[in-house]
Amino acid sequence: MENIDAQYELYELQDISEFSALVETDNLCGLNVTIPYKEKVMDFLDELDETAARIGAVNVIKFIRQDGTLKLKGYNSDTIGFEKSLTPLLKPHHKKALILGTGGASKAIDFTLRKLGIEPTFVSRTAQPGMLTYYQLNEEVIKHHQLIINASPVGTYPHYNECPDIPYQFLTANHLLYDVVYNPAETVFLKNGKEMGTQTLNGESMLVEQAVASWEIWNSSDK
Repeated sequence: MENIDAQYELYELQDISEFSALVETDNLCGLNVTIPYKEKVMDFLDELDETAARIGAVNVIKFIRQDGTLKLKGYNSDTIGFEKSLTPLLKPHHKKALILGTGGASKAIDFTLRKLGIEPTFVSRTAQPGMLTYYQLNEEVIKHHQLIINASPVGTYPHYNECPDIPYQFLTANHLLYDVVYNPAETVFLKNGKEMGTQTLNGESMLVEQAVASWEIWNSSDK
């Protein structure tokens, strides 16, 4: 669409220590970062955008080449993609949210929810201060958190028969279930919610919107 000679390739790293060698590839103009390196990659960057620094996770890296030098600057476009995809579905009763998972994506979601005036609570498999565990999710908790976001990779292909362990029987038509997973298009998490009459959305629109934001970052004049 841009009529340029470019490719968008996949670079799979066995370990984050391989990142430095990847950066030395001359033809790289930018990178996206995905699970499990959104936090670890920050140690390899020269600078962070203010939003990325506040979130504590990076999924976009801009290559700034000037006078024979290279500067790597980190950004977070997940927050942009999540906000643009979620906002049209929000209702006044969506005041509190549960975030399932505590990885890099969940940090961007937490940041965005707070920006939107929604009170988020993390749900983790292990007990941590200020967080809930899955066995604490009872009818009362589900009732008062009518936005539930799966920010974990649970349910992603090829493990499409798996789903977060929440009490789906307490969901209602007032609930909104959002899954950052987009393959498969309808996860078990979303299917279970739909059976209870909830509104559901997968992560495809977030994926598209964060990609558009990445493209804008790479092509901006920011130095």
